[in-house]
Amino acid sequence: MKKAIFPGSFDPITLGHEDIIKRALPLFDAIVIAIGINADKKYMFTIEERKRFIEETFRNEPKISVITYQGLTIDLCHKLQADFILRGLRNPADFEFEKAIAHTNRYLSKIETVFLLTAAKTSYISSSIVRDVLRNGGEYQKLVPKAVRVK
Repeated sequence: MKKAIFPGSFDPITLGHEDIIKRALPLFDAIVIAIGINADKKYMFTIEERKRFIEETFRNEPKISVITYQGLTIDLCHKLQADFILRGLRNPADFEFEKAIAHTNRYLSKIETVFLLTAAKTSYISSSIVRDVLRNGGEYQKLVPKAVRVK
């Protein structure tokens, strides 16, 4: 079975994340969307909200599951018997950052990272941009799946 872990904070999930996940579905038998918990990071949405946003977005996709985790992604991969880490790339800066992590993960664990380029129509979207639009009362709905709705 080809299983991939798609790790991230997903604060919140964006249309860019959704696009990467949908395009990765034919490549894997299962994709585990793993929401990382970092006690030192301040989030806009609770872990429960982020998990619900993702579960609602992919409620009709049996190949996708959503979990939360702490610690190293490669440890999670071993625990869940996943041989791949899935990552999306928006720009050259993402590539340079992700490349170092992928090399380290492969060196420490033999787990391969699969990179997918974001679609041109979503390449400018990031969770930090969405949070800024939200904080300033902008039309964030154009940047996120329908499941992401705030009061």
